Amino acid sequence: MPEHPVPDPAAAWARLDMPLQEAMMTQRAVRRLRPDPVDDALVLKCIELALRAPTGANGQNWEFIVVKDSRIKKKLARRYRQAWKLYYRAVIRNVAEWDESMAKTARAVQWQVDHFTELPVLVVACLRLTAREGRIPYLPMPHAAESAFFGSIYPSVQNLLLAARAMGLGASLITLPLWSLASARRTLKLPLGVTPVCVIPLGWPRGRYGPTTRRPVDEVVHLDTYGNRLWFGRTPLDRRGLIGRPPGSQLLEAPQDA
Repeated sequence: MPEHPVPDPAAAWARLDMPLQEAMMTQRAVRRLRPDPVDDALVLKCIELALRAPTGANGQNWEFIVVKDSRIKKKLARRYRQAWKLYYRAVIRNVAEWDESMAKTARAVQWQVDHFTELPVLVVACLRLTAREGRIPYLPMPHAAESAFFGSIYPSVQNLLLAARAMGLGASLITLPLWSLASARRTLKLPLGVTPVCVIPLGWPRGRYGPTTRRPVDEVVHLDTYGNRLWFGRTPLDRRGLIGRPPGSQLLEAPQDA
């Protein structure tokens, strides 16, 4: 697929007025990125918009490491390669043999692994997890507490991904470069109370964004309890999603008590 010219920062910035629905409907994991540099202002704008997301108890206990140093990229790339090799053999390979969608994803991940040091920017999203935030590092916590802490970073990451999409930057959410927490801490010189959670590579995409393929809403929605698929196969939209549905309308009325 031919590559488009790299937009200038002002043009990319102007794209932030993209309608939210368009950004959501065309966002995808873009792993194949060009090595062209990304203006710092665009990276910082993505992170600024990420900070508008909510966090548990409004803790705002996030930290973002912007990695541009090739030496640090090489160290993260080494761990990524090791983790991907193990994960591919244990999980992906058997499925990819008969599932073309999985095989396609595996090829894209392999490309990213092979070219990781060439990616212009890596954003490492971290959380401060200390006694001040109600958590002591390495001390086991209840599931709800762990979910609240680590769940606090992902709304901001989604904001970052949507901002990147609007500006035309390619981005994806990955965790395998952080497979070894101890190694990641050393590489990024993180204090004990700051934990890396995920990595978002940013760069100008090879190719373009476009519509994604997702399961229909009626296949994944359950009413009140798991397995009660009231709407399965019954949506009046013929599985076309919610696009164009008038405000205030309902998919189907829930059954009334007898």
